[in-house]
Amino acid sequence: MEYAGDLGMARNARPTAAKREREKALIERRQQKAARRLDNKARKSEDKAETDGDPDIAHIKLGPQPPADWQIDE
Repeated sequence: MEYAGDLGMARNARPTAAKREREKALIERRQQKAARRLDNKARKSEDKAETDGDPDIAHIKLGPQPPADWQIDE
């Protein structure tokens, strides 16, 4: 058998310009996605603070509740 040399090695060890551009685009997309996630998280916390929970039960207080209008005998 003859030795084939370095045929298994990559011909060009340096990354191509296209690969560098792809990697830059990936990094940029990751940064945009992270920023979007932070923005959504901040918006959700603001919305939660504004509504103070469920508006249907906002008027209810802890402890015994006063009778409803239909329960009061006049």
